[in-house]
Amino acid sequence: MSTVPLTGTRALTVPVKLKRRRLLTPVGRISLGFVAVVVVAAALAPLIAPYDPDHVDLQNVLAGPSAAHWFGTDSLGRDLLTRVLFGARTSLIGPLIVVVGSTVLGLVLGLVAAWRGGWVDAVLSRVFDFLFSFPAMLLAILAVALFGKGMFAPVLAMTIAYVPYVARLARGLIVAERARPYVQAYRVLGFRSNWIAFTRVLPNVVPTVGAQSTLNFGYVLADLAALSFIGLGVQAPTADWGSMINESRGALASGDLLPTFVPALVVVLVVVAINVIGEELSDRIGGNFS
Repeated sequence: MSTVPLTGTRALTVPVKLKRRRLLTPVGRISLGFVAVVVVAAALAPLIAPYDPDHVDLQNVLAGPSAAHWFGTDSLGRDLLTRVLFGARTSLIGPLIVVVGSTVLGLVLGLVAAWRGGWVDAVLSRVFDFLFSFPAMLLAILAVALFGKGMFAPVLAMTIAYVPYVARLARGLIVAERARPYVQAYRVLGFRSNWIAFTRVLPNVVPTVGAQSTLNFGYVLADLAALSFIGLGVQAPTADWGSMINESRGALASGDLLPTFVPALVVVLVVVAINVIGEELSDRIGGNFS
């Protein structure tokens, strides 16, 4: 099997046939397209939403789907489609901040632990073990108790909670990468250790870590929606998928399912789509390059 000439990085020694393979299956591409539509709709919500998300219309309380209200209305007569579109903004920005923050911190800490080794690795590994002992939801609830309800406290807690997952994965990958011949070749040639770590080793583990972080996005989205549902996350009247489910619980008693079903279904579909994308990326990137 022909390969690209060796230039010192693993990314350039992957067989050409592997590079030509599609990263996503048809199901994965459909999932990616669905997530892209949701993201674009969230970004354009002020332009495409038919109503103001906080507009109360007591004459159309719990109305069913119609030409005026495609998804119907909630217990205050607010348009469900509009609130789903605006709710996507708050529901997606929180997980994005958590994933970006935990991925950056986890990569840096994992690199330091694996590259320095010795007591540095031992101390950081114990810190990771300590953080692993606290479930993300528990940390988020403790953060709310300290800083109050809203998005800030849960997002901060979730970021801290997910750092050890990324750091542990990055550390294992970098330990394996450090033993590869090209790293020793760079050392023999006199390149600085930090330069090798950040410019040659780190780029080779970022794709695998990124695939895992895609999965984390789905988990965080579900966790933050759950916190909003129990009243600890985004607060009313701000549109958020979790808080929309919480606000519509009373409508269930009268048999009106749409105010609860619509935001719940959106959460499920987005989480499933993101998990499909993450699983396929992990199978292909992690499976081939780890």
